[in-house]
Amino acid sequence: MLRVGIIVLTLMVMLWVVAIWRAAKNEARAETAFPPEGQIVEVNGVPVHAVVMGEGPDVVLLHGSSGNTRDMTFALAPILAESYRVIVFDRPGLGYSASFNSDGESIEEQAEILQMAAAQLGADKPIVAGQSYGGSVSLAWAVTRPDNISALVLIAPAAIPWETPLDGFNQLASTSVGSAVTLPFITAFAPDWYVEKALDGVFAPQTAPEGYANHFGPGLTMRRASMHANSKQRANLLEEVTALQPRYGEIDVPTEIVHGTADDTVGLEWHSQRLIDEIPGAELIELPGIGHMPQVVAAPEVAAAIDRAAQRAGLR
Repeated sequence: MLRVGIIVLTLMVMLWVVAIWRAAKNEARAETAFPPEGQIVEVNGVPVHAVVMGEGPDVVLLHGSSGNTRDMTFALAPILAESYRVIVFDRPGLGYSASFNSDGESIEEQAEILQMAAAQLGADKPIVAGQSYGGSVSLAWAVTRPDNISALVLIAPAAIPWETPLDGFNQLASTSVGSAVTLPFITAFAPDWYVEKALDGVFAPQTAPEGYANHFGPGLTMRRASMHANSKQRANLLEEVTALQPRYGEIDVPTEIVHGTADDTVGLEWHSQRLIDEIPGAELIELPGIGHMPQVVAAPEVAAAIDRAAQRAGLR
């Protein structure tokens, strides 16, 4: 019996070593296929990846959970770049921006470092627009950096404390042991069909548009460090939003909210329909039949909300 146990343990270790090797190979392949789109800005020694395009009033775009700059540069940023100077950031730990907090960067820490990066790029008081988790960071920016924002645009934002527990995967992947044991196998062996199915699930009831996956680069999200950083941030988000919510009334810049009526990931009724009552003067646009990814499937409507915010702020 002892011999059988030793054999099983040896095989498991060998499989784990193979997974480590294959994961590293897949990560290198993803980074070769999807290199940084923009430039690296160093903020207090922390590398932050930023894509800058267009001319005009400054707009900062912040992607959601598991995302990167390519989510915003697929559809929304090119539209905005016709009228604005657009700065698209990778949030800390994702894409090509470095993680700097071993416990997971809080939404306030992310707002601080991204605001400082924007200032280095000459955007001292931009319009800030964020989707989903990026909406939470945008709210933190508006509350904690009020002198460094002209207007706020929230796209399907996670804004009101929720009651559902964190899913099992993110609970496991947010821990050091869980990350080390499980993530190499996901990075190494997750089949393409599974990744495509998961991507379509984010867009439901729509599906990912043709060409989106080839632009976005799911392999960047599947890197071990990115999944671990993302899970740590997700694990902390509820507590952080709960602490921030009492301060929403302090937001005094023009605020536009865009949310799809068919969003099952961040519910319209729970979040945005309640949020408009907490931010003075906030305006809500509901997009019939749209799911959680308006910045991709309804980019013109989101761009129109940014136009309205700019006009209300006196920038257009």
